Amino acid sequence: MEASNHDEFREFVAMRSTALLRLAVLLTGGDRHAAEDLLQIALMKAYGRWARIEQPEAYVRQIMYRQQVNRWRLRRHRAETTVPVLPESAHEGADSDSELRIALWAALRRLTKRQRAVVVLRYFEDLPEAEVAALLRCPIGTVRSTAHRSLAKLRDLVPELGPQRPRGQAQPLSYSPKEMQG
Repeated sequence: MEASNHDEFREFVAMRSTALLRLAVLLTGGDRHAAEDLLQIALMKAYGRWARIEQPEAYVRQIMYRQQVNRWRLRRHRAETTVPVLPESAHEGADSDSELRIALWAALRRLTKRQRAVVVLRYFEDLPEAEVAALLRCPIGTVRSTAHRSLAKLRDLVPELGPQRPRGQAQPLSYSPKEMQG
């Protein structure tokens, strides 16, 4: 690799590694060590093709998505360790945002791997359904149904995320019908 490309790569890593690590942590379900490994593998693969990459961040993210999906496929039959009660992880008197984040992390860990991937890609990464389907190599209908079920499960696990309405019940109006006429 030429010296200028090497410097560009180092600058990219210095500027974007925190955001990329955050994505890796989400993809691995909160496992910081696995996230660091995932990011390292993605950066190694990107380094070898750096001179030909037009959109480096998008390229590294796609490597991370695909690498994590491959890990899930390889570990499909490995049992997860579960505990009846989560250890205490928040300080007493912590603000409600911190408590909500902790509850959300715990709920994300309880989703299946596919559900977690769809939620992370769709709502944390804000990718369109078609792109999520392409990355996970599944039909767009699977992404939609998985996202729907995942959000319902998250709302059941963390009621603070939003109201859970019975099926078929419409979203409450935020305006009155008279306002619509005038």
